[in-house]
Parts: sequence; C-alpha cells; structure tokens
Amino acid sequence: MRLDLLAALNAERAARRACVLITELGGGVQRLVKAEDVPGDLMEAALEPALRSGKSGTVEFDGKSYFLTVQVPAVRLVLIGAVHISQALAPIAKLCGLDPVIVDPRTAFASPERFPDVELIAEWPDAVLDRAPLDRYSAIALLTHDPKIDDPALERALKAECFYIGALGSRKTHGRRLERMRAKGFSEAALARIHAPIGLDIGAVSPAEIAVSIAGEMIRALRQKPLRSEEKAA
Repeated sequence: MRLDLLAALNAERAARRACVLITELGGGVQRLVKAEDVPGDLMEAALEPALRSGKSGTVEFDGKSYFLTVQVPAVRLVLIGAVHISQALAPIAKLCGLDPVIVDPRTAFASPERFPDVELIAEWPDAVLDRAPLDRYSAIALLTHDPKIDDPALERALKAECFYIGALGSRKTHGRRLERMRAKGFSEAALARIHAPIGLDIGAVSPAEIAVSIAGEMIRALRQKPLRSEEKAA
C-alpha cells in the first residue's frame, strides 16, 4: 500500500470516519474513497452496500474485479439513564457488536452493582457528550423520562446526525419533547429522525422485551433495510 493511502486511512480511522480502500485485483491500482465522497463515485452502487454492511469483499465493476477494504468506526451506543431497560439493553448491544456506555447523573441509579461489565458514567450527559462528542456512527437512547437529563443529550444527538436516536415515552410525552426541541430551533426534518415511542412495535411490555425492540430498531437503522412487511406494502 502506498504510504499516502496508509496515512489517509489512519487519519479517517482516528477521526471516526468511514472509508473504503479500492484495489483493482488485476493491476493492483488502489484508491481511497471517503464516505462523504461515495455519492457520485463511479462505483457508488458497490460502495454504498459495503459501507452499510461494514464488510470487506470482492466486487465486479465494468468488467474488472476489485477488492473493497471497508473501514467503519466501532458503533457507539449511549444509553441515557441507568434504568431497568438499560440493564437489559447493554448486554444485548455487546452481543450485537455495539460499544455501550450508560450515562446518568443520579448516583442512586448509576451504581456499579447494578451495571457490572459495562462502562458507567455518573455525570450529566451534556458534560459527557461535550467531552466525547457523538457522530454518525453513534446511537443514543433516551430512557430517563426526565427532560433535564434527556433534552441536553437529545440536542447533541440531533446536531451530530447520529444514525439512531430513540426516546422513551408516550406519544403525548413525545409531543411535548418535540415542542421543546422546536423552541431550540430544530427543523421538522431533524425531529422526524427521532424514534418515539422507542423500539420496533412488537408489543413489548417488560424491560427485557423493550430492550430487544430497541436493539432491533437500532440494527435496522444501522443497516438501513426496510422491514419485510414494508417491502410488501411498497
């Protein structure tokens, strides 16, 4: 690999940005395509699904074979609220390859005894997320029902264009949430990205079932695949 390509690849990794190294198998010619440059690239049709899956592999294009080395950041999951749903969701997220962290300033809830084997930060979300900003490879779930805790995190998630933003609460609760965000200047397009009520509609009742529904919705958003029922209706 050329040193300039290696340096560029490392720079994208350090900045938590996705990219694809394209190698022509016949002649060994290589080029690096950043995620932001994929739209409009001659190989866009092959690069888009590769980035969504995060998997490297061989593709055919214009009569030639290419190997796509796909580099995507580790997917972060920020759970706002050390609640029962978080207790179930954190281990599920780990099994799915996500990197979960739980943030809650309420030390009575955010205790290591309740959350072993998961990163736990007993601070206000705005301080945590300003120190470790969200990005397009971050998912966030707002689970406290407390606007003082959830709203600052939601504002940062909307600005960061997280691939998944979920918020717990009834439709009435979400309506009030939207009004608060409108007052902060967020557009209807931005607010439409919030998944609320949170999770896929599978009739979930218990914290564990709700956690499963949230995990499914996050994976769907990450891979950007419609549900089979929606494909049939389209």
